[in-house]
Parts: sequence; C-alpha cells; structure tokens
Amino acid sequence: TVDEKLTKTLSDRLGESFETVGKQLIEVQKGLGEMQTIAADVGGLKKVLSNVKLRGGVGEVQLAMILEQILAPGQYDTQVRTKTGSNDPVEFAIKLPGRSEDENSFVYLPVDAKFPKDTYEHLLQAYDAAHPDEIEQATRNLELTIRKMAKDIRDKYIDPPHTTDFAILFLPFESIYAEVIRRSALVDQLRDEYKITVAGPT
Repeated sequence: TVDEKLTKTLSDRLGESFETVGKQLIEVQKGLGEMQTIAADVGGLKKVLSNVKLRGGVGEVQLAMILEQILAPGQYDTQVRTKTGSNDPVEFAIKLPGRSEDENSFVYLPVDAKFPKDTYEHLLQAYDAAHPDEIEQATRNLELTIRKMAKDIRDKYIDPPHTTDFAILFLPFESIYAEVIRRSALVDQLRDEYKITVAGPT
C-alpha cells in the first residue's frame, strides 16, 4: 500500500512538473515567434528608411499629421506651385493673411519636409567611434547637406509677394533637429542667406 501511494504521488508530481515545463516551453515558443515578428518589422522599417523615395514620405506624412492637428483644412494647401514659372510643387503651403483688405487675400508660407538620414547616421557612427577626424568630416557633410536642402527650397518655392520671404525646412526627428540647431552659425546662415527657418516635430 505504501509503495502504491509513493508511486502514485511520485507519478502525480512528475506529471505536474512535466505539464508546467510543457506550458513554459509553449510560452517560450510564443515569445520567440513574437520576437521574430518584431525583427521582421524592424527589418521592414529599415528597408523603408533606406529607400530615398519612401524615406521622404516619412517626413511628409508626419508633417501632414501635425498640420492637420493645428490648422483648419482651409488654412493650408498641399502640392502647390508657389513660385511663378516653377514646375516644382512644395509639399505644404500655409495660407497667411495678405496685405490687401480683401478677406480672400493671402500669401503662402512654403513648408518642405527633408530627412537627411544617411548623412546623420554617418555622424552618429563617428560619435560612437569617438574619432575626432571622422566627427569633423561627418559634421561638415551634414552641414553641407542641410545647406543644399535650404538652397533647394529657396530656389524652388520662395517668391514674394506671392509667398512669404522665407520658408520652413521641416526635419521629422527631434534628434536631427537638435543636431542642426545647436550649430548657431549654420542656423544664422540658413536664415540670412537662404531665408530658411528650421523646424522639428515639437
């Protein structure tokens, strides 16, 4: 009788232990599946951000959402040719009151989203490597890229009196925005020479 009870108790305990281990293995398997899904999603995001066309869309979509939240639909237009004779439409143009007393009079404020991902990533890699020469070179490249973007916006979209005498360059990530605005000489040049104001998501 004692032997039977011991055998039964041992059998029950082993059964419970195996059941617990089995459940834990199932949970681990589920977790691995979820991790693979996350990894696939991250891989998909990297593909999106490595594609220049789609990358530009990231900033454009974010800018569209911000404008939708703070402005009424009639206060801005999309894909507008703000410069006379230009075939290049700006992504967004905010309507500001014009000088005329006519209530329908307005001027456009051009707003264009830019995303210098590759240049910014090179700068981050240089920071991680803590190599002064690489940091200096990556910094010069970032500033050069931002200047080119600013010049592009100025030449294509600014056209007073149909527009304001300045435009906004929107950077979709606070980290890139912070990296740009901490360079006061660059910000001054963008404002004075290119008539461009830099803005971030905030």
